[in-house]
Amino acid sequence: MAEDSTPEKEEQKQLARPAETAVEVSKPAPPPVEEDDQEDEGMLRMSFLDHLEELRTRLIRIVLGVVVAFGLCIYFTNDLWNAVRQPAAAALTQLGYKPDLAALTPTEAFSIVWIKLPLLAALFVAAPWVLYQVWAFIAPGLYKRERRWATPFIFVCSALFILGGLFAYFVAFRFGLVFLLGISGPEVGITPVISITEYFDLFVNVILGVAIVFELPVLIFFLALLRVVTPSFLLRHSRYAILLIVIAAAIITPTPDVVNLTIFAAPMILLYFLGVFGAYLLELSREGKRVWPIVVLVAISLILVGSAGSIWMLVAKRGYHFIQNWPFLVR
Repeated sequence: MAEDSTPEKEEQKQLARPAETAVEVSKPAPPPVEEDDQEDEGMLRMSFLDHLEELRTRLIRIVLGVVVAFGLCIYFTNDLWNAVRQPAAAALTQLGYKPDLAALTPTEAFSIVWIKLPLLAALFVAAPWVLYQVWAFIAPGLYKRERRWATPFIFVCSALFILGGLFAYFVAFRFGLVFLLGISGPEVGITPVISITEYFDLFVNVILGVAIVFELPVLIFFLALLRVVTPSFLLRHSRYAILLIVIAAAIITPTPDVVNLTIFAAPMILLYFLGVFGAYLLELSREGKRVWPIVVLVAISLILVGSAGSIWMLVAKRGYHFIQNWPFLVR
């Protein structure tokens, strides 16, 4: 008998038959990733114990780097000591005294010449390595694009540290030493006898103090990098910054006179505004503006032109000329 194929039964078969095509369930589109979230993905996450372990590792590497630099510097210790005592010898000769320093105890010369002096020189030699370890420690807390500044950071910090040491050695320390030794003399019945310990302590305080102060632009830049300060904030409170700089210069200055204070304070004030300028460039970079290379070139050009113009005025109009010793430019 033929199977009944009425329209009602055909409709029931169609309803009972499973669907031949699967209905695709539409998935919601993922939310757009914001720029800050993308930057957070490039930031390394570390626990507190990881930070302590990282700090321990970096400190050990810093000590090892300084030890290696110490071994290198101790080989040239005689040449280093001749360079260190040269400002005292020049000041004593200029004032009419014998250019000699005194060792008041049997161990004084050994501790100064063979231990403390190579250690001081090692700090300057190992400065790039030390700064690299500092950067490597703070790098996990920075964004991925900010960690690319490692090379400029090490170069700028090392250059400023060494530049500060050179400024203190060739300018500030020599000028202050002549002033201090010039107070004594036959007219007041005082003959200077300088202990190498007292002289070296003063030398270290001035050289390291000025070298560290020359890192002021880097400190300001990092505060701006961490969004602690802004260029506008720094400019609004510049009067307080200048006051603190003058107080710091008075502490570092080896003499109480105003001239020496100015010699120390003026470069520090310039370094402060250089740091403000660096913070301004950072702000422009965060805003996506690309005009800052032109600003840098213009600022450097203005500084060079201003310095060259000042020297030309002193030489051409005021009758100054150059000499090999401090103050290098005399009438």
